Formats: sequence, C-alpha cells, structure tokens
Amino acid sequence: MAASFILYAVAPSWPFILIGVVLTNLLNSIYQPALMSIVADSLPPENRGMGFGIIMLITSTSTTPGPLVAGLLHNQFGLVDGMRISYGVVVALFLAAAFLRLRLKETITSTVKPKLWELWRTYPVALKESFAVWRQVPRSMLYLFASSTMMAFGLSLVQLYFAVYAVKVLLIDEAVWPFILAALPITMIILAIPIGKIVDKVNRKLPILLAYTSLGIALWLFVNGDLLKLFISLVLFGAGQVMMNSAYSALQADLTPKDNRGKINGFSSFTNCILMALGSLAGGILYEHISHQLPFYLAAVLIVPAFVLTLVMVHEPEKREE
Repeated sequence: MAASFILYAVAPSWPFILIGVVLTNLLNSIYQPALMSIVADSLPPENRGMGFGIIMLITSTSTTPGPLVAGLLHNQFGLVDGMRISYGVVVALFLAAAFLRLRLKETITSTVKPKLWELWRTYPVALKESFAVWRQVPRSMLYLFASSTMMAFGLSLVQLYFAVYAVKVLLIDEAVWPFILAALPITMIILAIPIGKIVDKVNRKLPILLAYTSLGIALWLFVNGDLLKLFISLVLFGAGQVMMNSAYSALQADLTPKDNRGKINGFSSFTNCILMALGSLAGGILYEHISHQLPFYLAAVLIVPAFVLTLVMVHEPEKREE
C-alpha cells in the first residue's frame, strides 16, 4: 500500500494516478478482510461495540489534523506541490503501520502457510467458497450485507465530489473548507466511546438504523448547504459513520462463526469494490452530464431500501458467536 502511494506523489500525469488507484485498491482488498477478521476474533462478544468504538476513536483522533495540515500545505505550496508532499507523508505513515502490524498474532490455529505461486490457481476455489459461505451463516447476515452494499453503492456516487461540490458549486472558500471538514472527525472522536457502549449494552441494530437516518439527512443538508448547513451535515456524517462502523462490525462478528469471518469479509470487500467502482463511474456521469445535485439525491434515496431491509429482515442472534 505504501509503495502504491509513491505513484501519487511523483505522478507527472493522470495515468500514473490511475495505476496508483488500481494498486491501492487491489492491495487494500487483500489486507483489509484479514485485518478485520483478526480484530473481530480478538474482541470478546460482550465488548465488541466498545472495541470497534475505540478503534474509531483512535482513527478519528489521528486523522483530525489531516484536513488542517492539507489546507496549510495547499496555502503554502499550492495545489500540486502541496499534494505531492501530502502523499509523501502518506507513504511514510503506511510504512510505519506495516512495521507495527508485523507484531499481530494469528487468531486462526489451523492455518496452512500460503504459497504465492499457488494464489492464482486457488482463486476460483476461493471465489466458489466465498459464495458458498452464505449457506453457513444466518439469513440476517445476508440481509445485513445486502443493506450495506446499497449504502456502499450510494455513497460511492458522491464520495469523490464532496470537496469539489462544496468549493465549485456552493462556493465555499478553499482555505475554509478544511476547517469545516474537521467537524467530521471531531464528531467521531466525541461519540466513539458512548456509541460503543450503547452498541454493547443496549442494541446492535438500532445504531445501524440511526446511522442510515443520520446519513440521509446529512446528504440532503449538504446538497443545498451554506456554511451552517455544511457544518451540521458533516456532524451528522460523523455520527452516522461512528454508529454504522461500530454497530455493523459488532453485529457481523456476532452473526459469523470464527472460521468463516475471512470469507465473509473477503466477499464483502470483493462486492463492495465492484459496486463502488460502478458507483463512482455512474456518479461522475450524472455529476458532469445531467446535474451536480442528482448523485447526492440518488444516494439519499438508496438509503431508504437499506433502512427498510435492515429494520424488517435483520435480527440479532440469541447467542453471539465467539
């Protein structure tokens, strides 16, 4: 992952960025399912909400200065040189993360040491097993996954255009935008621990439904925003992300046996990557050729079936998986 961001830092033209994006997403899809499975395996069932909440707290705290630093680099060095410096910092931080993750302990005892030259040969078998695994988990997990893919597709329609829309359409000053954007991680920091406790002590499903509601309102506020509406929108986005990530991750771990978590996470990543790629393409076409607002409205509309599916078809298990 660190090496892929070097292409962003030194790119003389957009094809280099494209190659970097492909490598980044390919490598991200390899390590994320394994990392999330290790996290889920390592957290006791009764504290999963708090565990994922603390992870959100650490992530949000570490990323809060990001928009502010990016704004300072932009003001000091301009857009291109500022971005090159930013990506250089990303490379260094990813290398540090890779070094720290060497200390991770394996949570699956019956593993076989992988052979790199066998990966392509075993890929069709792995893909088949990833489809078959849905017969081994509760139906609620399938419906939970389906609702999350709707959300992933919907948000991918707009995620590349938040800054562009704010600056070009809503006419927010480029120097002011990073400071408004800081409201998102600050909200996540404030809410991470309380939401994690609610997920553990009260309910897993309710925060997911509240997250859908919060994200839907945030999208409607953002698309017609001024400074105040943008601030409120980003606060709601932060609250929605905390509730969604903590509760969804905890409920997925509750519903999925330990031996199947890698397959579920891998299949989820595989599907979401495809849908998000299609969503980004569709969002770009809609944004450029039909209406700047349409992708945001469509993303908000897609939240409705995801909400209904979760409300009606997803049920918490009587006994949580270890």
